[in-house]
Amino acid sequence: MAFVKDMLRMWAHSWKRFISIAMITLLGVAVLTGIYAGCRDAFRSTDRFFDAQGLHDVQVLSTAGLSNGDIAALRKVNGVAKVQAEWSQEVTFDLDGRKSATMQEIGTDGIDQPYLQEGRMPKKAGEIAVTRKFIRDSGKRIGSRLTVTPESASSDTSDTNGADGTNETNGTDEAPSFPTRLTIVGVVLDPRNLSNPDGYSAMTSFRSTATTDYTFFAPSDGVTGTLYTSATLLVKGAAAESTFDESYENTVKQVTDRIDGTVKTDRQNARRQELLDAGNKKIVDARAEADKKFADAQSQIDANRQQFNQQVDQIVSMQAGAAAAGAAANGANAGAAAAAGATTPQLDETTRETMRETIIAASPELTQAKQQLDQAQSQLNEQKASTEQTLKTKENELKTSIPQVRWYVQDRQSLGGFSALKSDLDSIQSLGNAFPIVFLLVAVMMSLTAMARMVEEDRSLIGTYVGLGYGRLAVASRYLLFALLACLIGGGLGLIAGFLGIPAFLLVVLQGMYVMPGLRLEYDWLYGSLGIALFVVGVLAATIYACVQEMRQTPAALMRPKAPRAGSRILLERIRPVWNRIGFLGKVTARNIFRFKSRLIMTVGGVAGCTALIVCGLAINDTVADLGIKQYRDIYQYDLMVVSDDSDASAMRTKVASDGRVTSSLDVRIESGDLTVAGSGDGDSGKAGSSGSESIQLVAVPEKHLSDLGEMVTLQPVSSGILGTSGVGKTGSLKLDDDGVIVAQSAASALGVKAGSKVRLTNGDGVQATAKVGAVNRNLIGSDVYVSETYYAKLFDSKDAKNTKNSKSSEDSEALTWNAMLAKLSGSDASQTDYAESLEEDSSVMKAVSCAHMADSFKFDLMGAVVALIVALAGGLALVVLFTLANTNVSERVREMATLKVLGFFDREVHHYVNREMMILTVMGVILGLPLGRLVGGMLTMALNMPSLYFEVEVKPLSYVIAAVATMAFALLVQLFVNPVLDRIDPISSLKSVE
Repeated sequence: MAFVKDMLRMWAHSWKRFISIAMITLLGVAVLTGIYAGCRDAFRSTDRFFDAQGLHDVQVLSTAGLSNGDIAALRKVNGVAKVQAEWSQEVTFDLDGRKSATMQEIGTDGIDQPYLQEGRMPKKAGEIAVTRKFIRDSGKRIGSRLTVTPESASSDTSDTNGADGTNETNGTDEAPSFPTRLTIVGVVLDPRNLSNPDGYSAMTSFRSTATTDYTFFAPSDGVTGTLYTSATLLVKGAAAESTFDESYENTVKQVTDRIDGTVKTDRQNARRQELLDAGNKKIVDARAEADKKFADAQSQIDANRQQFNQQVDQIVSMQAGAAAAGAAANGANAGAAAAAGATTPQLDETTRETMRETIIAASPELTQAKQQLDQAQSQLNEQKASTEQTLKTKENELKTSIPQVRWYVQDRQSLGGFSALKSDLDSIQSLGNAFPIVFLLVAVMMSLTAMARMVEEDRSLIGTYVGLGYGRLAVASRYLLFALLACLIGGGLGLIAGFLGIPAFLLVVLQGMYVMPGLRLEYDWLYGSLGIALFVVGVLAATIYACVQEMRQTPAALMRPKAPRAGSRILLERIRPVWNRIGFLGKVTARNIFRFKSRLIMTVGGVAGCTALIVCGLAINDTVADLGIKQYRDIYQYDLMVVSDDSDASAMRTKVASDGRVTSSLDVRIESGDLTVAGSGDGDSGKAGSSGSESIQLVAVPEKHLSDLGEMVTLQPVSSGILGTSGVGKTGSLKLDDDGVIVAQSAASALGVKAGSKVRLTNGDGVQATAKVGAVNRNLIGSDVYVSETYYAKLFDSKDAKNTKNSKSSEDSEALTWNAMLAKLSGSDASQTDYAESLEEDSSVMKAVSCAHMADSFKFDLMGAVVALIVALAGGLALVVLFTLANTNVSERVREMATLKVLGFFDREVHHYVNREMMILTVMGVILGLPLGRLVGGMLTMALNMPSLYFEVEVKPLSYVIAAVATMAFALLVQLFVNPVLDRIDPISSLKSVE
């Protein structure tokens, strides 16, 4: 019992060490679990929401639409739980200018069901549910009416790359058609896109010609059509896995591989054969119809000609009869004349034909009638020949005019909202995995320092207990239990902060970016227990090491005072010119700093680690803060980007030119697409290995203006560096040519693409092609891929675009429709922003983006919040570390401080004597921590692979100053706590001999 009482008394006496260890453990566990728990809660709630709404695991699209046969084939694939055929249609409407939307059928099989937020779900034809973004932008509400216009098939760039193009070939196929007079009955959340319309969104994503502004959800009632736009699938067993785990991806990949391996090829060929058969049938039907029309026309001509011949023959007969009657009148008797006049004379064919021609020639009316008959016959013969030739040409061209049908099998990664959420959370979680390592190292160092001093202070007591027969393990348990209890209490509080406080903070920020229904905080028993165990093991290991170092001595040695450290010279003493000019107290300080190397290492290392964490957090903040400035003022040299629909491209250019604000411009084509890499690291899409996909802006540049691209965009080749750096080539040394594409650094870094890699590009029409990466261009925001007009034609088989390299001008070429313009403007930033806003009100302009506005308004709320959290925790750690080291320093030197007081030192002089050493050690730690923070910051930014963002590490001088000043301020704050401890040292009791 006495042993236990003494142990408790010792614990109470060492309450400062107890608090220090508990606080370090609290901060470490909070950092270890907090960011992880916040991301985990977001992952789990989103996964539950996806399962509840039936978000598809696989989506199948086809360039020729999907038939009932395609749907039946997909249902037979092993591993497919459910297949839902879907109809959709793009429509336009007037909302402060021309806007577009996708009319999406609400499936009846429970897949991709919108989440009702307000009102009710549509049930009847003409009723729709809209997203909150549309409500916000339009000002409409439930009950409002809206009239839309279906987009015509003529807007398609290819006659056969979609269902509309197919309809021209197959009369039995009918594209989806939705009602056009609509009534809003509900507000819903699209499970395929959880972006918060009222929060932060990627402002670099402006809509191109392949993307609609809104999505309207309509019931099946009132929708007509035989061709399906897409098919969505649920995979067996996928719902049981977390959608963000690798196990889910493997489960889905097995099904997509089966579809790609068997069904895809068979159904592509079958669908193309259907189109060929339908085309041949149309040709046969057209020939039969033409033959019938020609036969009817020929019958009409023959009837008219027969009537004409009868009229002429009648005149011939009359003239022949009259001639015969005159000849008889000159005869011998009247009886003969009567006999002759009673019958028509018989004429031979030659005489009759001669008379016909004479009669026709003598009559203008008959001549005109004969010419009309001959002309009609001639025209009919020509039409028959022309039609036959046309049909034969159609027969010959049918196979080449219908391209190979393409299927695109996509998983959830192809959904922009899903991939953005996953990437954001993964990147934040990567920070949460890295920072606790530093906290753990600092915790172990501080625990070793504190416990080593605690054991050393009790060495005589330890010797007494061992001499009395207590086992070394029993004696060590006094300190092990002390450290364990501090870790458990601190860890318990850390779990509260880690699973409640920090996640609540992160989720508030996340909910400003994404809408996540059903979000709740959850505790992970395994991870929380392991988090505490990790720090318990680290701190106990340090405690065991301290105990072993002392207890390996004999009890007699332990009960005697520890011999003072042998005197030795330091390096500075050997530099006589410097040493001789240092005062007495300065020499004492220098000897104390460098002779006690363990204290030097612990103090400098602890301060350096905390300073590095602060610098690292500020480095990430500076990097994010400068993204907009670097991208929109340094990389983008143009001031304005204007995008229009293909049909309005000419009107858009005329409008911009007539305003007189443009000083120079470049016409380009912009499409939304995807860049996909699948390979083993060299980017070769044909090799097995890791894969990835990135949404891109595909920018096609006219052949005759390739050199002008460098005037609008800063072209600088980059190569991967180390620790978050990259090698940037000379400005202007990069040129766009016809041998490859230029890929933005933001996309290349995320996918591991480099110059010479092979990637798969998808253009705005959904056509895919394998392209060579000619170079990687410095780019921080957005994922632009630049391609020349000729190489675009080569990749996507644009027939009209071939051989345009020798055309007179890009404007004369019909290869591509230049639907966008990059322009430099005159005027201030504010006027440029106002001009871009005014352009968006024009009906010919789809989107106008001002670089000045983007540079000023770009921000990244999520990363800023995480950085603020990290800096705050790092500052707290620095304060605890300095407090622990200062108290340990004082406890080690109580007799020294008592001696100084006996020698006549005033309290202020004692303060100065002790604090000067701590300040020097703190300065040394800051000097070491500043570059270390830059190093760690570079390593962490390499792990932040977010869609369309590349973090080019930037640390402003002010951040170094802030980190240094903050650490020094913490050191000064700690002095306020230490000075009273120095004042309370009693020289008499402190200098008493232990013996």
